[in-house]
Amino acid sequence: MSRSSGIETIDINILLVLGVVLAGFVVVGPMFGILLALPFYEGTILDFVTAISDPLNHPEIKLPFFIVQGASTFFGLILAPALLLLAKRKSLKSFFQIPGTALSLYLIAIIATIVFMLVNSPFIEWNAKLQFPEFMSGFEEWARTREDFAARVTELLTTFNSVGELAIGLVVISVLPALGEEFVFRGLIQPQLHKGTGNIHAAIWISAILFSTLHMQFFGFVPRMLLGALFGYLYYWSGNLWIAVLAHFVNNGFSVLMLYFYQQGVSELDVNSTESADWTIVVGAAIISFTLLYLFKKQASTTSRDGLTEI
Repeated sequence: MSRSSGIETIDINILLVLGVVLAGFVVVGPMFGILLALPFYEGTILDFVTAISDPLNHPEIKLPFFIVQGASTFFGLILAPALLLLAKRKSLKSFFQIPGTALSLYLIAIIATIVFMLVNSPFIEWNAKLQFPEFMSGFEEWARTREDFAARVTELLTTFNSVGELAIGLVVISVLPALGEEFVFRGLIQPQLHKGTGNIHAAIWISAILFSTLHMQFFGFVPRMLLGALFGYLYYWSGNLWIAVLAHFVNNGFSVLMLYFYQQGVSELDVNSTESADWTIVVGAAIISFTLLYLFKKQASTTSRDGLTEI
C-alpha cells in the first residue's frame, strides 16, 4: 500500500471513531443520563429538560447534571469506541492490561504533570486574553459567550458543599474523562495517525489538536493542546496507556481538590484564575519539567510504543 492511500484509509477510520464518539457523547449518553438522573429530580421531565438546559438559574439540577455528564462521557468516550473495536473484532486487552512498567515512571509522570501546570500558566493567560482579527469578530463573540457560559457552569458544578459532592465531582470530572479521552485520543487516534503519517510527532500533535478542538472551548485551546501533547509523549515513550490515564487524572483531580481546599479556606491557590505564575517560577518549573521528561524517556521501555493495531 502506498503512503498516500494509507493516509486516506487511516483518515476514514479516524472519522469513524470521531463519529461514533460524538454520537455516543451527544445523543445516546445524554438520553441514558436523563433516564438515570430523573429519580434525583423533583419535577416533570419537561421541567427537567428546561432546568438542565439552563443550569445557572436552576442550581437544584446540579446532581442530575453530573449524572447526565457522567453518562455522556461513559457512553461516548468509553462504551461506544469499545463497541466499535469489538464490532471490528479487535481485542480490548491491549488497553486494559497493565504492562510491567517501573513504578518510578508512574511517579515521574505524576510529578511532571503537576509541575507542568505552572509551565502552562502563561499559555492559559495568553489564550484567555486572545483577540481575533476584525473579520473574525462574529466568531470571537460566539466563542467568548460560550466560554463564559462554560466557566459559570463549571463554577456551579465545582462549588462543593460536602465531601459527597466532591467525590462525585472527582468521578465525573477526573476519572471518567481520564479513562475515556485517553482511550480515544491517545489509545485509538494517535497510533492510527502514527501508522498513517509515519511521524510520531505529527501523530501526537494532531491528536492533541483534535483533543482540544472537541472540547469546543477556544479560549483554552492552546493550554489544553499542550496537555494533550504531554499525555501523548508519556504514552508513546512508555507504551503504557495507563500512564497517560494517570497523568490526565492527576491534572483534573489536582484541580478539583485544589478548588475544594480553596473553598474551604485551606489553600489560597485559586486554580480557576487565568493569571500566569511569576516568570521566575515558570522558568524553574520548565527546567524541572524537561528534566523529569528526559528521565522518563530514558527510563521508559522502548520495546512497545503504540498499543493498538489499525482499526
